[in-house]
Formats: sequence, structure tokens, C-alpha cells
Amino acid sequence: MKIGFIGLGHLGTPIAENLLMQHQPVYVYNRTAAKAQPLLEKGAVICTSVKELAGLCDVVFSIVSDDAALHHITEGPDGIAAHLKAGGVHISMSTILPATSTALAALHHKHNNHYIAAPVMGRPEAARARKLNFLVSGQSDVIETIKPLLQDAGAVNTWEFGAEAGAANTAKLCSNYLILSGVAAMAEGINMAQRSGIDPHQWMQMLTQTLFNAPFYHIYSAALLKEAYLPAGFSLQMGLKDANLVMQQAQSVEAQMPLGQKLQELLQQSLAQGLGDHDVIAMALAIQKGPATLS
Repeated sequence: MKIGFIGLGHLGTPIAENLLMQHQPVYVYNRTAAKAQPLLEKGAVICTSVKELAGLCDVVFSIVSDDAALHHITEGPDGIAAHLKAGGVHISMSTILPATSTALAALHHKHNNHYIAAPVMGRPEAARARKLNFLVSGQSDVIETIKPLLQDAGAVNTWEFGAEAGAANTAKLCSNYLILSGVAAMAEGINMAQRSGIDPHQWMQMLTQTLFNAPFYHIYSAALLKEAYLPAGFSLQMGLKDANLVMQQAQSVEAQMPLGQKLQELLQQSLAQGLGDHDVIAMALAIQKGPATLS
């Protein structure tokens, strides 16, 4: 089975490295070619185009920045769908709208190959530790076929959400909404604790050993308390992209999200302050400046 990988960003690179530990070679493509070079010595074969890579592979993983980028690499005469082998599988790990997955699954079907939505939950450090969670949806027998590859990619768990192509993307958007809102809530709580004269480290230690004893709260509270805004594991700009997708999906299904709207505004304010390349926890910097900046 020949495996391809498209998208060597902060998260894509460690996932591709995980695959290279189990499979040789892995064919890789990245729009910025220099990002692929470090994988050469680990057994990767660098392709010069999506078309070339797709034509060589039985399975193609992709993790690109947004819906537009995924449409670009999948559609058209040079895209994945047109050149992937018959019966081949495109595993899309990006955080995108459910409607995008639905459309691309139909396109792959026309070309006699398969599309599986497999958005991934976990930061780069989780990928390196092989502790990723994949949310998957699509044709059940195809999912069974690729599960071992998801484990090779770094999955600690694979969570199935049914045959509808976009179902896993809905689950991912809902999950990212909780992550983003949780970060904002912790940042607000830490700010109030500091301004009120109590030790925020002591307060968070109490919470993470009692009511909020979960990896998310441990990881993000530690980062907030350390003010570890750079380098970004999950950039604020990408956080805003996800919040925009959440609100777009909510509107499409007429789901009310008043807190989501406020979260979107906070991220927009943070981006306007030049924090887009910072980690998403840099929302704390906007919060610290006070209500006047968050109108």
C-alpha cells in the first residue's frame, strides 16, 4: 500500500513522521517545498505536485489550513479525486465545514475512490507522543480498512460518527468550540484571580486536582500561567478560523450560540491587536487590557 501525505505544517509534520516510522516510503507534498526537505532523510519521497502524489498512492492523508485549500487540492483536473487510484482513499484531517466533506465525498465517488473525514484532535506535542484522537465518518468498511493507518499516524483513539461524510466535521467543530471557550474562560478566571489578590497558580492547582482534572485543563492552564504565547502550537489566527466555521455551521442549522458570538468577537479583537501568529492562549492578552477593548 502506497501512502501519500499533503500538508506539512505544525501538526502535519509530526503526523507524517509517525507514518514514516511504520511505512517506507511515504510520498509527501507541501505547497512550500522547503518544509518537506527534513523528511527526506526519514524516508519520504518528495513530489512536485498534488497530481503526481495522488497518481502514485493508494491512500492520501491531507491536513491543510482551511476549506478553500482542501477544495484546491482535491478538485479539478490536477486534484486528488481525479488522480487517486480506483478504490483509493483520501483521508482528510482538516477542520472544515461539514458541507465541504459532503461535497468532496460525492466528487470522490464520481471518480471511483473514497473520501473519509478524519479531523484530528491534539496539538503537535500530542502527535509526537502518539496521543491523537481521530474523529471519523464515512463508509464503514473503508474506515475499518484505514484504522490501522490512523494508529500508525499517532491515534490513541478513533471515534466513529457514522456514514454521513460531514458528521465527524460537525463533532470537531463542536469540540473546538469547547476548547476555545474553555481557554477564554480560564484566561478570564486567571485575570480576575490576579486582580483580586489570590495566587492563580494555587487556584488552578486546586481546580485541576478536583473538578477539572482533565488533560485539556492541565495543558492549557499551565500554558496560560506561563504566558507561553510563542511559539504557537495552535495559532490564534487558526482559532479564529475555527470559530468562524462554528458560527457558520450554527447559522446553517439555526442553532443559537450567544457565547460563541462573544468568543468570535474576542478572537477578532485579539487578531486586530497583532496576535494572530501567537498561540490561541494569547486571548489572555486582550482580556487583560480590560472591557474597553472588548466592546
